[in-house]
Amino acid sequence: MIEINDEVEIDDSELEYEFARSSGPGGQNVNKVETKVTLRFDIDASRTLTDDQKARLAERLATRVTRDGVLRVTSQRHRSREANRHAAIARFIELVDDALSERTERRPTKIPRAARRRRLENKRRQSRKKALRRPPDPHD
Repeated sequence: MIEINDEVEIDDSELEYEFARSSGPGGQNVNKVETKVTLRFDIDASRTLTDDQKARLAERLATRVTRDGVLRVTSQRHRSREANRHAAIARFIELVDDALSERTERRPTKIPRAARRRRLENKRRQSRKKALRRPPDPHD
């Protein structure tokens, strides 16, 4: 079981791994060994997530989810397959935890009275400065 947070755990059997040759560090090893790891998680087929959680994941991770409803996380940072697998799992946990977290709604704040007063005073000062630059009115 992979623990996402206090309420959510995902069974290991729901995750699939694909391996491919990696670009990046590794020297000649890069040409021989498949160290790049792509973790695949089928959101719709998940038995551990509720329908609400599935919908939230699909919405908030829309750029990472395929049309088939599969979340993909790739790692090729490390030279070994195992290290990349752990990195992909860590990134998966981070993404899912962030997507499932409740977002607090922003409450608009009032502009402080002192800030409003300063802004208006500044406008008056600017207006007087510009008025003094104008030539005197000959009809006065």
